[in-house]
Amino acid sequence: SHTVQRMYGCDILEDGTTRGYHQDAYDGRDFIAFDKDTKTFTAAVPEAVPTKRKWEADPTFVDGRKHYLEETCVEWLQRYVEHGKAELGRR
Repeated sequence: SHTVQRMYGCDILEDGTTRGYHQDAYDGRDFIAFDKDTKTFTAAVPEAVPTKRKWEADPTFVDGRKHYLEETCVEWLQRYVEHGKAELGRR
């Protein structure tokens, strides 16, 4: 059996800037990671090179990852933070 793991998310830093990350692992080892600033993938192992080529050849896929990390993820995180503040304020 094999395992694929995907970790993606975003952070809102104290100065208000944000950062996002998207990384995949295979059988517990780094496989590929996305750099939203350059809109490129970094293959951590030679086996990830075909995936890198396929994903980078699809502008819709790349732009979707970038949009998620810079917009959607940040919007949801802001909602969660506000909801958390409201919940704590009720206690």
